[in-house]
This record gives sequence, C-alpha cells and structure tokens, in this order.
Amino acid sequence: MKYLLDTHVWIWWLMIPERLSSRVMDILLNLTEDDETLLSAISPWEFCKLLEKGRIKITCDPEEWLRKAFDQLGLQLVPLSPIVSYHSTILPQPFHSDPADQIITATARLEKAVILTRDELILRYPHVDSIW
Repeated sequence: MKYLLDTHVWIWWLMIPERLSSRVMDILLNLTEDDETLLSAISPWEFCKLLEKGRIKITCDPEEWLRKAFDQLGLQLVPLSPIVSYHSTILPQPFHSDPADQIITATARLEKAVILTRDELILRYPHVDSIW
C-alpha cells in the first residue's frame, strides 16, 4: 500500500505523535516492506512557512530538522513535477482552493496513494482515498 502523509501528519509524527488518530498511528507503526510512505514536495515548504510565521517552533537548525525528518521516517519525497502541477488544477470539482491541498491531493491521485490526514475537506472528497 502507498500512503501519502499530509503535512500536519508528517510534522505530528515527528514532533507530537499523540495528536495522530489511533488508526493513523497503527498504520505508521505497522508498515511493511511492501508499503511506501510518501511526502509531497509541498510539505517541506509548508513546514518552513509555519516556522516563518511562528506557528511552530523547533530547537535545532531547520535544515538539520528537515534532513533528520526524512532519514528517521524513511519517506520518499514526491517531486512537484509539471504533471502534478497540472493535475492539481484539474481536480474533479468541487474541491477547495488551498493550493497545497490541491497539490497533495493530485499527488495522491497520480501515485494511487491513500492520504493520511485530519483535514475534513480532504476526508470528504470522494475522488481520493483518505484515512484519519
């Protein structure tokens, strides 16, 4: 199975795992070698914007945090390719207008991955599989 972590799930998994649902935590703790955990290239950008706005704080260098975040979790970064960019603009409607969510959702659709998210708008979107 392929799982794509929404940005908040990625951050919480590293910083405050108790905020994850028991279902998401169970998935993340029981990944097999056949499973893939993906992260959209937009998520590190969203993390950096949260740092910039003071909405989250870390005690180490952000570049070090980002490097460790990938090493620790064994995530595969899915690039923001021209195809993902295009597909983010043609999602079946209705979909909300947040560009990062559009990119994450388009990435999941193209990768045939399940999005792990708490975002109600994504969870209710019928054109992508999602779990909380």
